[in-house]
Amino acid sequence: MSDMTEAPSLKEMERGPTRPGSTSNIGLLADIPLRLSVEVGSASMTFAELLDLSEGRVVELDRQANDLLDILVNGTLVAKGEIVEVNARYGIRVVDVVAADRHLTGMERKS
Repeated sequence: MSDMTEAPSLKEMERGPTRPGSTSNIGLLADIPLRLSVEVGSASMTFAELLDLSEGRVVELDRQANDLLDILVNGTLVAKGEIVEVNARYGIRVVDVVAADRHLTGMERKS
């Protein structure tokens, strides 16, 4: 699945199991709150370097300016995206959804 246009809608998932023998009902999970965050990049520094930060100082991140951003849900990578402007606010356009088998392994989990 490369973007959300291929993902089933919540209504489709609520209709019932999509696999023979499956008893899951995704609708039961619909009201569970989740935290979506976007990671632009990160940097490692010592405590002394942190204390030395001042207004106007630039901290170089570990990403290139044209790299896709990580979209995380409760700290787990679920997609990659790019920044867009929506009504004078930041938004993110989903460019690539991470494969479900990578979610289950926890390999992409951020701490």
